Amino acid sequence: MLSAENSDSISVLLVLTTALLGVALSPIAEVLIAKLLPRLGSVPRLQVRIMTAVLTAIACAVFALRFGTATILPAFILLAVLGVQLARIDFSLHLLPNPLVLLLLASGIILLLIASLFGQHADNMLRALFSMMILFAAYLILGLISPGAMGMGDVKLAAPIGLYLGYLGWTQLLYGGLLGFILNGVVTVLTVARKGRKNTAEVAHGPSMLAATLAVAVLLP
Repeated sequence: MLSAENSDSISVLLVLTTALLGVALSPIAEVLIAKLLPRLGSVPRLQVRIMTAVLTAIACAVFALRFGTATILPAFILLAVLGVQLARIDFSLHLLPNPLVLLLLASGIILLLIASLFGQHADNMLRALFSMMILFAAYLILGLISPGAMGMGDVKLAAPIGLYLGYLGWTQLLYGGLLGFILNGVVTVLTVARKGRKNTAEVAHGPSMLAATLAVAVLLP
């Protein structure tokens, strides 16, 4: 049996290794996105690449700290890498590319399914799939009611976010969905105060959805 000191050392090593993995995967993701999706433009400037690498590393580290060596960690590393890239693109272009959203959804389903099989948590996977459909349907209704406030990219992103939150639990799904709107509301208010009401269209909802997912996944037990 490992001593408490050895266990802590392994945890620190895991967090640091996962953070370094995030640093390495971030620029690779940016190069592949620029190559495979040229309509999004070239690789971002150096300052942006450094920022996305740092954010990816932080997200990977906190997921490693939260889940340890659990079989769901690879799925959440994927969420960290692609989530930061989606937030970057949505923030700069007000666009959530279908290929990236679908990649996050399909890969998330596969990795969480593998995790549920190895961990014998089939109920978690069923809840994740139901949550995916529930959050997607909720966003779709909002998008149809108020298309000016909710884009179809946000509606599509709701599917993988619902998948991940639902895998963790119904409580995470509820709070994650609500927190996304709260964060976006705060950003909108700050934007109005700084730039005026005419600039509220500049507020991208995707980053708030992804930030809420990270916060709820890490902070709720």
